[in-house]
Amino acid sequence: MKPFVLALLLAIASLPAQQPRFKERVDVARLMIDVRVVDGGGNAVVGLGAAEFAVRIDGRPARVESALWETGSVSDGADQLAATLPSNPNAASRPSGGLVVFLFQKSLEAGRITGLMRMLIDTPAFLDTLSPSDRVAVFSFDTHLNIWSDFTTDRDRLVPIFRRGVLLERPPPVEPAHGVSLLANLSADETRRTYSIEKSLELIARALEPLSGAKSIVLIGHGFGRYGPGGVKMEGDYEPAARALVAARASVFSLDITQADYHSLEAGLQLVSEQTGGFFARTHRLPALALKRLAGVLPG
Repeated sequence: MKPFVLALLLAIASLPAQQPRFKERVDVARLMIDVRVVDGGGNAVVGLGAAEFAVRIDGRPARVESALWETGSVSDGADQLAATLPSNPNAASRPSGGLVVFLFQKSLEAGRITGLMRMLIDTPAFLDTLSPSDRVAVFSFDTHLNIWSDFTTDRDRLVPIFRRGVLLERPPPVEPAHGVSLLANLSADETRRTYSIEKSLELIARALEPLSGAKSIVLIGHGFGRYGPGGVKMEGDYEPAARALVAARASVFSLDITQADYHSLEAGLQLVSEQTGGFFARTHRLPALALKRLAGVLPG
């Protein structure tokens, strides 16, 4: 037994020492993000350069390489910047003009119907503040998601939807638009099976994601979430919707139609706007001011 043990120990001792190997790797990520800068009056601030922005990622400063202003038309500089980033093979060609989706959360309750009617009356005039090349799509949600219009630059087609359609009519069959289209990635069967405002936002976001550029969703509604002993909590459909909105580069601008200084369900509107880079505004006192602020943010 002893010779065997000694031989084993000698064999182990004679093995060459294993030197640890280290590899040095540095990953540099470049991201293009959408930033909207407005002054106290809600007007877009133009002429900003990279030096005017301070960005932190997980608390650490990140270098801003360039800042490029985009209006309704696509700038060559933005295309050059986009060309340096990883391409999305599923992305459609970059459209001229902005993409704006109106989503009306319809309710006939006494504390909501007045605000909804006011916004439906005021919104057609707001369309005149958009660039002629901006494309607008219109949806509404009551018991399920309704499609009123795919992306269009034809304002005359949109005005009757705001003034009569959303409140008083049923949406007619809508054909996908030529070129830039939401309905190319979204079917009427899907929308009929969408029974929550959170799921509606997710469905719209997924249809927006293949389209290039930044997108804006104007959510005119009364809110969502569930009020309980610990306050308002988001339903299970919310997290997938928030992730889809961020992936689509879609900012949600929430205009609250509820006739109150505060109510519990506004927490959902505030949260989705905060997490996607939009803003929340109440409309029961100064609806024109909320629309003016929106008009200042959307151009660039």
